[in-house]
Amino acid sequence: MSETHKYEMGVVGNCSFMAYVNKDSNIDWMCWPKFDSSFIFGGLMDKEKGGEFRIEPNTDYYESKQSYIENTNVLVTDFESEYASYRVTDFAPRFEQHERNYRPLMLVRKIEPLKGTPRIKIKCSPKARYGDVEPEVYQGSSHVRYMGLGKQIRLSTNISLQYVMQEKAFILNETVYLILTWGVPLEGPVEDTAEEFLTKTIRYWRSWSKSTSIGSFHQSHILRSALILKILQYEDTGAIVASGTTSLPEHPGSGRNWDYRYCWMRDTYYTLNAFNNVGHFEELDAYFHYIENTTVSEEGRFQPLYTITGTKKIEEREFDLAGYQGNNKPVRIGNDAYTHIQNDVYGQVLTSLLPLYTDSRFTDSERISSSRLINHALDMIDKTMDEPDAGLWEFRNLAQQHCYTFLFHWAGACAGVKIAKVFGDEKMLAKSEKLRDQAAAKIEECFIPEKGYYAQAIGTTNFDASCLQLITMNYLDPSSDRAKKHLEALEGELKSADGLFYRYKHQDDFGEVKSTFLICAFWYVEALAAVGRVPEAIEIFEKLIKYTNHVGLLAEDVDSSTGSQWGNFPQAYSHVGLMNAAYRISKKLDLPNFL
Repeated sequence: MSETHKYEMGVVGNCSFMAYVNKDSNIDWMCWPKFDSSFIFGGLMDKEKGGEFRIEPNTDYYESKQSYIENTNVLVTDFESEYASYRVTDFAPRFEQHERNYRPLMLVRKIEPLKGTPRIKIKCSPKARYGDVEPEVYQGSSHVRYMGLGKQIRLSTNISLQYVMQEKAFILNETVYLILTWGVPLEGPVEDTAEEFLTKTIRYWRSWSKSTSIGSFHQSHILRSALILKILQYEDTGAIVASGTTSLPEHPGSGRNWDYRYCWMRDTYYTLNAFNNVGHFEELDAYFHYIENTTVSEEGRFQPLYTITGTKKIEEREFDLAGYQGNNKPVRIGNDAYTHIQNDVYGQVLTSLLPLYTDSRFTDSERISSSRLINHALDMIDKTMDEPDAGLWEFRNLAQQHCYTFLFHWAGACAGVKIAKVFGDEKMLAKSEKLRDQAAAKIEECFIPEKGYYAQAIGTTNFDASCLQLITMNYLDPSSDRAKKHLEALEGELKSADGLFYRYKHQDDFGEVKSTFLICAFWYVEALAAVGRVPEAIEIFEKLIKYTNHVGLLAEDVDSSTGSQWGNFPQAYSHVGLMNAAYRISKKLDLPNFL
C-alpha cells in the first residue's frame, strides 16, 4: 500500500478570515481581507511564489506536534529538539465587545520557550495577486510594514526587528509575540494585547462550545466539526463557504482542482441543518439576510453559488502557480459552476429557511415575513420541473433529469406546505401541494423495478450515492422494504472498503472517479441508522472518523486504497456529514444531551 497522505495543517479563524498552520509552523494558506481574496501566504499552491510566515527551529533535527486548546479554535504547535523545546500558539481574535463580535483582520502568534534555550528564526514574506506582487518593506519603531499589497500589512512584535527583517536566528529566552494586521494597525502594547485577546478568545470559544447541544456519542469529533463549520461562515454577510482553499486535487494528477471559497446554496442547506441539530441558530439568522440580499434582484434563476458578498460573476481562471505538492495543476481561481443550471437550489433555499417559520425556538419577532422569496422559489420549482440540469455533482458536459433534483423539488414543496400554513396563505398551500405531488411522480420515474433501486436520473440505470437521501429525508419510509432494498442495491454497487462510498462509478467529464467522497459515506451511515441497522452504522462511523488528520479535520475525498485525504480542506460537506450522521445515531440510541 502507498504511503497515506494527510494534510499536516491545523486551521484558525474568526469568521472574517482563516489561516492554515502547518506542523512546521508555516502559514501555508491565508487569504486577506476575505476568504475569496488573493492569498498573502500561499505556499500550499506554490512554494516559491506563495510567500511564507514561519517560526522555525535553527536546527535540521526536531519533532513537532500540533493540537487545539480544548473546545476552541486556538491552535498549539510544539517543537522539540534534543536540547530545547518551544511552543507556538496561533489564533485569530474573536470575542464579544460592545455587544458585537470583535473579529479583526489580525493573526496572533505567541512563542514561548518550554525547555532549554531554543534558537529560532522568523521568516515573514507576504505576497499579493496570487504571488505576482511582492511588497516594499519598511521598518517602524516596533513593527515592520509591508506596502503595496492593497492595504498596509503590519507585523508588530517585541522581537528585535533586525532578527525579523534579516531572518536571523536568535535565542528564545522569554515569551515573544508576532501580531500581523491588515489595514488597521495595532496601536496598543504588543504583549498585553496579545495575552488579553488570547484569554478572551479562549473564553469565547469555550462558551460557544458549552452552548452546543450534542449527545454523548463521539462528542469530541462532533464538537471539533462544529467549531470548524463555525469559522467557515463569513459573518459580515452570513455566507457559508464550502471550504477555505482552492485547487487541492480530488486525486493527484486528476485535474479535478476546484475553487471552493464560495457559498453554495446546496452546501449551506446541509450546514444549517447540522447547526440546527446542535442548537445553534445564529448562523441561520445570518444566512437568511445573506440569501435575501443576494436574491432580491433575481427575477428568474438562482445561481448554484455566489461569492460571500453576493456577487454573481465568479469567472474561472487558471493561474501560473505550481499547484499542490508542486505538480497538481491547474490552479483555478473562480468557479464556472455559477453558470450551471442546478435546479435543486430552489428546494434547498426553502428547506434551509423552514426552521425560521416552524421551529418554536424562534420568536415571532425573529420570523421575517418573506413571502416574496418563498413564492419565487416555488415558482422556479414549477418552471424547472421538467428541465434537465447539471445535478449536484456539477457535470460540465451532461444534462439529465436528476433524481436528486426532484428530491429537493419535493422537499422544497413540503417546506412550502408548512410555511404556507404558518402564513395562512391558501394560494401558496395549493401551489406547494401540487408541486410536491409532481416531484414525487418524477422521482418514481427514476425507479428501476427489476433491480429495486432509484437511479441517478430518468432514463439511466446509473447508481448515485445522493439517492441515499431518499431514505434520510423520509421520501421513502425507512422501515419499508423498498427503502431497505434501495439501500442494499446502492451499497452493493458504490460501497468501498471500510464503508467508504463513491459518488458514482460511471465515466464523467474527467474520466473515471478514483476517490471516494466522504459525505456520501456519512449519508450511508445515516441511511443505515434510519433503516434500523444501527450496529453497522456505528461500526462504519467509527471507521470513518479515522480519516481525520492529526487535529481532527476532514478533507473532501479519501483514496480507498491508501486512506489518503484529498480535495479541498477542511471540507464543510465532510464535517456536516459527520455531525448529521452522529445526530442520527444518537437519536436511535436515545442518548441524552450533555453539552
